[in-house]
Amino acid sequence: MERNEVFRKVNEIFIEILEIQDLVLTDQTTANDIEEWDSLAHIRLVVAIEKEFKIHFTSKEIQSWDNVGEMIDCIYGKVK
Repeated sequence: MERNEVFRKVNEIFIEILEIQDLVLTDQTTANDIEEWDSLAHIRLVVAIEKEFKIHFTSKEIQSWDNVGEMIDCIYGKVK
């Protein structure tokens, strides 16, 4: 699976969880950029991503992400 495929799937998960139909993520997107992305939504996003990609994140990994790009890189590292 290529990184752009991971990114596309993650964007779809964000749209579903945050209920923002026209959401377009970038590598630089952060929770500060999206009003609906609060702490509860973050947990829901992580769980949905783990389920979709059949992976598991450590707390350390999750806390290390500063933006969507770092999240995508972590996912991609686990699925490639």
